[in-house]
Amino acid sequence: MTTSAAAPSRQRRRGPELEAALLDAAWDELVEVGFAKLTMESVASRAGTGIAVLYRRWANKDQLVLAALEHYRNSHPVDIPDNGTLRGDLLAALTGMGEARAAFFAIAAAAAFSGLLAGTGLTPAQVRDRIMGDKALSRVRTIYRRAHDRGEIDLERIPPAVLALPFDLVRHDLLMDLKPLKPARIRSIVDELFLPLVREHHNGPGPA
Repeated sequence: MTTSAAAPSRQRRRGPELEAALLDAAWDELVEVGFAKLTMESVASRAGTGIAVLYRRWANKDQLVLAALEHYRNSHPVDIPDNGTLRGDLLAALTGMGEARAAFFAIAAAAAFSGLLAGTGLTPAQVRDRIMGDKALSRVRTIYRRAHDRGEIDLERIPPAVLALPFDLVRHDLLMDLKPLKPARIRSIVDELFLPLVREHHNGPGPA
């Protein structure tokens, strides 16, 4: 058995520490050799543990890679800015999201196109939700709550789909282009699409 990295010496790790080490090893292996060449054996070797340790947690490499993608995303959160205005916070947040997540989306897309799905038992939509998660939206609600408290928006009037719009568009562009969005595209999302919708709901009648 060979692997792209020299196998580290085995260490005594348990519980969350062990699982994090296994998922970090799976992510590193995914980045270095790709989904098609990644094996349970190569991940175990990179992590310095036995393959049985992996199989006790994940039934196959599809489930392992999916968990590794989730782990990487959750352990590398995008900073939430506080610049004093809704527009300023959104421009900074979307720019940071594009820069921080471009490589992640490239790896995730490459895994998906290389066959990730076959052994998960999940639909494409379910895999998408697992990879993207909803923690990001829960964190960016902080931006909207601050804007609400400043009187810039009224969260009671704005549909959830409108609040999700700028982040959904950035994720779409990342999946399509696999590179950070250009500043002009970020400004267009905020100034031409999102803020006009927000103002319409802010100034219009309240919910029925």
